[in-house]
Amino acid sequence: MSPVRKYVVPLSLLFAFMRHLVTGAYVQQGQQAEDAVPSWDDLDQRPLPLWYDQAKFGVFIHWGVFSVPAYGSEWFGSYWRDKWGNPAYQDFVEKTERANFAYPDYAHRFTAEFYQPDTWADLFAKAGAQYVVLTSKHHEGYCNWNSTAIPTTWNWNALDIGPRRDLLGDLAVAVKNVTSPHTSKVLKFGLYHSLYEWFNPLYHVDKANNFTTQHFVDLKTGAELYDLVNRYEPELIWSDGEWEAPSSYWKAREFLHWYATSSPVADTAIWNDRWGQDTLCRHGGFLTCTDRYNPDSLQPKKWENALTIDKSSWGYNRNATWEDYMTVPELVHALVQVVAYNGNMLLNIGPASDGTIHPIFEDRLLGIGAWLKVNGEAIYETTPWRHCQNETASSVFYTRRPDRLYVHFTKWPSASLLSLERPAPTQDTTVEFLGLSSASSSWQPTLQWTGLRGTSGSSGMTIQLPSLTPDILPCEHSWVLVIRNLANLDDPPKSAVS
Repeated sequence: MSPVRKYVVPLSLLFAFMRHLVTGAYVQQGQQAEDAVPSWDDLDQRPLPLWYDQAKFGVFIHWGVFSVPAYGSEWFGSYWRDKWGNPAYQDFVEKTERANFAYPDYAHRFTAEFYQPDTWADLFAKAGAQYVVLTSKHHEGYCNWNSTAIPTTWNWNALDIGPRRDLLGDLAVAVKNVTSPHTSKVLKFGLYHSLYEWFNPLYHVDKANNFTTQHFVDLKTGAELYDLVNRYEPELIWSDGEWEAPSSYWKAREFLHWYATSSPVADTAIWNDRWGQDTLCRHGGFLTCTDRYNPDSLQPKKWENALTIDKSSWGYNRNATWEDYMTVPELVHALVQVVAYNGNMLLNIGPASDGTIHPIFEDRLLGIGAWLKVNGEAIYETTPWRHCQNETASSVFYTRRPDRLYVHFTKWPSASLLSLERPAPTQDTTVEFLGLSSASSSWQPTLQWTGLRGTSGSSGMTIQLPSLTPDILPCEHSWVLVIRNLANLDDPPKSAVS
């Protein structure tokens, strides 16, 4: 027999061959984007899509292989396997799995057998959400969509292993076919995508090269972004996992230039600020800055508070207790504050691996929806009141429309007298309790008020609230007054804004 010849293929040739496989739309679009790459400042000049500014409230969904162990956090894979290994996670695996168990083994149990995307979409619409953002790929690298056209996702996607169905594609269709009962608008679909992956060898080759090579971007994560946009036309991309490398490594500006000018959703596309070490809280269609970002003042640039109902985890966590979940009052108050300060609220849930949504998540979502059914006009399509956004002493926040001011009070005042320092009433000013006429025909929604300083046009007024029994209150948790014909409703000159 002739001796067996061993061939050593240089990595450079292997990467070149793989690039040849990842051809078609991604390569062509990437090259088109590179022809004229705008600066971050140029990208930031793009007008904010009106739909996003008006939406105010969306639902975030963290779902993936991490939903199978459902222990502690969606970072389960890293906490268990990474170099700093968390003993609690290691002990959990040792007690619950066979010897030599590996993280990819969980994917066989990611079955989603009870997944009903139409039911999900209907729930989100009832909750009052105007957009839905689903995890397409978390840091574990597992793709929740039909990514089989990208060879580097082989056997680590929802078609090849696990549910064997296009989880993301099915929800995209469902969301785009449901209408909000609160605004009569069709919901928008967006997706979360992690740029980096914990254990991908292509990424670690680039990292070892100090990110002077871009094998992982060209062959994996960049190809995914173009594939996702072309297949599912998401109007929002929530990027993450950017922190170890600059945006130039991720080719972020190239992709976003294409997304905003040549993609199927170019006219309405929006994105966040997590595209590299140099972009967080600086560059993006809207800012997220940190997880659960919640500034306590008016922000000049659109921002978003992405927060979790389960305060301990973004993914489904089986060992969470009732104390770990935010209450409906807390969530309603958070939404009011976010909108008053020029933000949107993206509220996260973590479905189970079988595709069910825990009843406590449903309860919280429907609780928000019940509040928005009464007070939605004071949230959707509103803008901050530039004169004042809140009065701490009276637990008040303000939003407005062109012809009226909304007064959100999150605590019922003593003696049912609400004192406001900033609105300046006139002789024609009227005050209405939002939703009161619908709650009871025996109560008139128009309320009595007096000026604090006695002169028409001077700021300050006291409003006498009606004494209402619980069965007549139009809603729970927070209430809204509508004030018309104020002397200072319109925005002050910019120089006068504190």
